[in-house]
Amino acid sequence: MIDTLYPIKFAPILKDKIWGGQKLKTLLNKKSDLPNIGESWEISDVEGDTSIVCNGSLKGQSLKQLLETYKSDLLGLQNYRIFKDKFPLLIKFIDAKEDLSIQLHPNDELAAKRHNSFGKTEMWYVFQADEGSNLIVGFNQDMTPEKYLKHLENKTLTKILNFDEVKEGDTYFIEVGRVHAIGAGVMVAEIQQTSDITYRVYDWDRVDADGNERELHNDLAIDAIDFNMPDNFRVAYNKTENQSNEMVSCPYFTTNYLKVNKTLQKENHHDSFIIYMCVDGEGEIKANGFSEAIKKGETILLPAAIKEYEIASKDATLLEVYL
Repeated sequence: MIDTLYPIKFAPILKDKIWGGQKLKTLLNKKSDLPNIGESWEISDVEGDTSIVCNGSLKGQSLKQLLETYKSDLLGLQNYRIFKDKFPLLIKFIDAKEDLSIQLHPNDELAAKRHNSFGKTEMWYVFQADEGSNLIVGFNQDMTPEKYLKHLENKTLTKILNFDEVKEGDTYFIEVGRVHAIGAGVMVAEIQQTSDITYRVYDWDRVDADGNERELHNDLAIDAIDFNMPDNFRVAYNKTENQSNEMVSCPYFTTNYLKVNKTLQKENHHDSFIIYMCVDGEGEIKANGFSEAIKKGETILLPAAIKEYEIASKDATLLEVYL
């Protein structure tokens, strides 16, 4: 069965969001008639939003079907022992035309107890940002639950939040329990645990087309916020060309920065699948006698059973993700 595996692409799952825009269409060539596209789910095993293969002989099959058929050949042996027929990561491109809600995600323990879900540790790579745009990450001062709740009640929460002006290439690691939001004018590539559990604590007093405010989750959030988290969310990394430069490595995923301007012979030394997100340029990935083009805004999954492959490009910037 390994002979039938190749670099796999999935059809993007596009999400209409109250804060979304048109950049996923205009800059990343995503096809949609949705008015406010906020997210493109590139690889998803979230219930009700399972990715479908859009290239090669497996075209039309779901990620769920691939997991059931290929098991450890897709995930890696150790990963399959842990996750079985569940894909552990959710991969997205996000376009924030307007500010996202102030939010946070629960840890594995809380998510399992309350929602029968994984927690949601995630990271952001900024691949486009309008001048002066921000990410909101953490607090701008020492915080206690009592002080936080007072600001929440007085609708002065933004006074205690940390606003970081960002540019292309900036990278952030968002641990569970950290208050955060993507600001207006920012596009990010997001790598996260497979989870859609978000606790929304403030939504800028926004209303939908019917005049309704979105649901807030402050009763759940207060127990999930880590008020003692250090300001270690900004990620410093090297950009040495034609080699993998580690950005984030945590128990849930490792992400590397890879700038390619020649042909690279690569080996998978990990007991894991490898995901490539193209955040700039274009290139080609060859493996197992198959060849697949990748360009800005596209994502490819290399099954774990593929141990040798080639990446060729004159100008591609890739995020390389594995467990």
